[in-house]
Amino acid sequence: MSRVLVTGGAGTIGTAIVRRLLADPAYDVRVSDTRTAPLWMREGCELHTGDLRLPVQARAATKGCSHVIHLAMASGANDAAQAHPYTTIEYEAALHGAVVRAALEHEVERFVYVSSPLVFERAKLFPTPEEHLTECPAPRSPAGFSRLGGERECEAANGEHGLPYTICRPFGGYGAPTTDERESGTEALVAGLIEAALAGTRAELALGDSQTCTPTHADDIAAGIVLALGSARALQEDFNLGASRELTSRELARLVWESCGADPTELVLERDAPEDRTAQRDGACGRSFPAVEKARELLGWEAQTDLEEGLAATVQALREHRARAQATTLAA
Repeated sequence: MSRVLVTGGAGTIGTAIVRRLLADPAYDVRVSDTRTAPLWMREGCELHTGDLRLPVQARAATKGCSHVIHLAMASGANDAAQAHPYTTIEYEAALHGAVVRAALEHEVERFVYVSSPLVFERAKLFPTPEEHLTECPAPRSPAGFSRLGGERECEAANGEHGLPYTICRPFGGYGAPTTDERESGTEALVAGLIEAALAGTRAELALGDSQTCTPTHADDIAAGIVLALGSARALQEDFNLGASRELTSRELARLVWESCGADPTELVLERDAPEDRTAQRDGACGRSFPAVEKARELLGWEAQTDLEEGLAATVQALREHRARAQATTLAA
C-alpha cells in the first residue's frame, strides 16, 4: 500500500482527490491542512495541521509517505493575491520550498505539483497547449508568478536531485465548496452567484465579458490528478486538465442562475472592471482555454461531467448546506 500525502486536502479539489484515493485500496492517505477537515476525512485519513512553510512541519507531514500531491497554496483566489501581492509570493515561495525539500529528503516515489492556469495568463495561443509555456511571457499576477515558481522548483529539483515529479494544471475548477475559501476565480464566481440566487439578492460581478474560463468539475480534475500520480508516462510531464467549453463570465453567470431557478435578468455585470484594465495594461488577454490532448493521449483522461449537471449538483449541495446552517441557527 502506498501512503499519499495530500497538502491542501480540505479544499474543493483536495476533497475530491481524497475521496478518490480512499476508494482505492492501493492507497493510504494523510491530509495536511490548517482548515477543518470534514468528519469523514478525519475518520478515514491521518491528519496533519502544521504550517508547511516550516521545514520541520513539512518533514513531519511527508515522513512515511511514498507519494505527495501538493495542492496547498496561499489563501484565497487571484483577487486576494492581487490585494496582498508580497504576502502571496513570500508565502508560496516558503511553502513550495519546504515541501519540495521534504519530498527530496524522504525520497518520495512521485511528487505531483498542482499548479494553475494562471501560468498562462499572457498566452497568445488558444486552445493553449502545455508547450506554449516556453513561448508565453511570464505571468504578472502574484498568484500566477508564484505557481510558475512552484513548477520551476520541481523541474530544478529533478535536474539537480532527481525528484520524480508531475505537474497538473486544473482549469476552472468548481464544485460543492467544502470551506469558506475559494481556490479559483471560477469557483468564487460560481459559489458567489449561487449564494446570491439562494438568498434572493442581486449580484454585482467585477468581471467583464472579455474574460473567459473553462469550467471543470472538481471530480474530473481529481480523476486526472490521481491518474497522473500512478502513471509512469506522467513522469517529468505537465498536463492541462480542463473541460471543453470556453465561456465568458456573463455566459457562465447565466447558466448558474438558471440552475438556481433564478431570473438571469436580475444579474448585474460590470463591463469595465478594474481587473480587466489591469489585464490589458499587463498584456494579458483574459482568456483561459486549455488544450488537453496531452492528458488524453498519455493518461487516457477526459472531463466527463456535463456542465449543466455539474452546476445543478453544486446548487443542490449549497442549498442543503444553507438549510443545515439555518436549522442550526434556529436551534441555537
